Amino acid sequence: MAHSTPATQIPDVQLFRDVFNASPIGIAVENLDGQPLFANPALSSMLGFSEEELRGKHCVQFSPPDDAEKDWALFQKLRAGSIDHYQLEKRYLRRDGLLFWGRLSLSLLDHRPSPLVLAMVEDITEKKSAEEARFRNAAIVESSDDAIASGTLDGSIVSWNAGAQKMYGYTEAEVVGKSIAMLFPPELPDEENKILETLRAGGRIEQFETVRVTKAGKRINVSLSISPIRDSTGRIVGISGIGRDITERKRAEKALAEVNRTLLAQTASLQAREELLRVFVKNVPAAVAMLDRDGRYLQVSDRWCRDNSVEASELLGRSRELSPKMPDRWKEVNRRALQGETLRADEDRWESEGSTRWARWEVRPWRADDGTVGGILILAEDITRRKEMEETLSDMTRKLIESQEQERARIGRELHDDINQKLAMLSLELEQLQENPSEIHPRVNELRRQMAEVSNDVQSLSHELHSSKLEYLGVVAGIRSWCKESGNRQKIEIEFSSDVSSTIPLDIGLCLFRVLQEAVHNAIKHSGVKRIEVQLREESGQIHLIVSDSGRGFDVEAARQGKGLGLTSMSERVRLVNGTIAIESKPMGGTAIHVNVPLGSAKGDQRQAV
Repeated sequence: MAHSTPATQIPDVQLFRDVFNASPIGIAVENLDGQPLFANPALSSMLGFSEEELRGKHCVQFSPPDDAEKDWALFQKLRAGSIDHYQLEKRYLRRDGLLFWGRLSLSLLDHRPSPLVLAMVEDITEKKSAEEARFRNAAIVESSDDAIASGTLDGSIVSWNAGAQKMYGYTEAEVVGKSIAMLFPPELPDEENKILETLRAGGRIEQFETVRVTKAGKRINVSLSISPIRDSTGRIVGISGIGRDITERKRAEKALAEVNRTLLAQTASLQAREELLRVFVKNVPAAVAMLDRDGRYLQVSDRWCRDNSVEASELLGRSRELSPKMPDRWKEVNRRALQGETLRADEDRWESEGSTRWARWEVRPWRADDGTVGGILILAEDITRRKEMEETLSDMTRKLIESQEQERARIGRELHDDINQKLAMLSLELEQLQENPSEIHPRVNELRRQMAEVSNDVQSLSHELHSSKLEYLGVVAGIRSWCKESGNRQKIEIEFSSDVSSTIPLDIGLCLFRVLQEAVHNAIKHSGVKRIEVQLREESGQIHLIVSDSGRGFDVEAARQGKGLGLTSMSERVRLVNGTIAIESKPMGGTAIHVNVPLGSAKGDQRQAV
């Protein structure tokens, strides 16, 4: 029923209408049957239907069956009064048949004579694409044999992949927060400053060959490619780099140079010289091929065969010039080498069987005892993987900046979709009281309740973003408090138990807290249960966090291969404190997440676990 509105209130009503129509987020008001009653222009534009056409449809008609089923199941709970709001990420079908991802926030307006539903939809297609790219890139970086790391502009290490640990011997926990100078040999005291000055000025370090020292004190030759990291404004905020161990290649080059010097000093026959060179080429730990003047293979190393996926028997005696895969420019290089030149390229790109390949190579002549050129030697290093890593790292730096922006957007959505909705409804309530002053007294308590709810939501959001209670109360008490507050807010039971008596360092506590948040949020969103069990135990110098529920469960392997970053994020956090994480779940079989962290792995401040 429409209310008569005093003339003095018209501007306020018009303001609400203007906000509704101008909002970039799709908004609809629906009845309890899921029938749209009103829709703003943003929602019409998203779905490709006019407002009149939207009013003639049902809410489940806008999504594929699987997504619509999840939405309608939650809608039924809303209609039954078991929940008063919910949020869901799902796909939407446009009028033209195209799909896009939307973030749906639904709130029940049950204080009216005829309850209504407020639906808000935000297009998150780009966010979903970014999540997929980040997941894929994170997997590539983690699986790389190359050392990939990032740091601050003063040289402090921020991230460190498994390849870096393998190459240098240090775990991520041992190096994060420390200076990259810990890897520099003492005879290169100024190299760090020169590199950092170049990067601060916006320059790049491309394939810089130098020496680094491992944890065991071993010196290794490395090739470095380092780039500045820029934020969304273009300001340089950090550095990222890829390192490759080229020790074997350097040894091979040195050995080849020594062989050449030895051959030139000898007066033996051409046949003896060739035989010595063939033995060297066969056993050198690098990709090397020996050809005669007619371009026929005389010998190839095992590494050459592995890099080219070919057997030596398939090459020996055959002409390299006849290979259909060989670009004409390489044939020209071979001819120039036969004329006495030594040619090299740090990066060379070519297309092979539909894919892009990269190589670093050197071609030089080998000479007979009379000084004439007997053929050529080719030293090659397949750097395709390294180039892919460089491109991935560059893409990841962009994604890191994007993720910061997305986190800010998430906070904005929390404020807009939940808290702002409640404030808007409260404003409408107050407006109605102005029109009906006689109702003020009986509705004061309800207004107080709504104000307290908004206050609690703001406080909970603050605790989600900043774990101040862990610092002030201690790790165990802080986690216990969060479980209670989160359970009350989400209207579920989070049963927390602990038998920890030792001091839990803050960095371990923060890791456990973030993993707990992710696990509980996933359980609330996907499990369908109203009870979650959280255990914090101490056994033999180790802290165990167990988060379990008896809900729907999921296929763990399928989830790891999917688009979300939740499981990856938890695993990465645990790895940073030298811990392990095990996830046990199966469809309709519940879920249990078990984190195990040694207390001795901490490197930061400590707070008493109380």
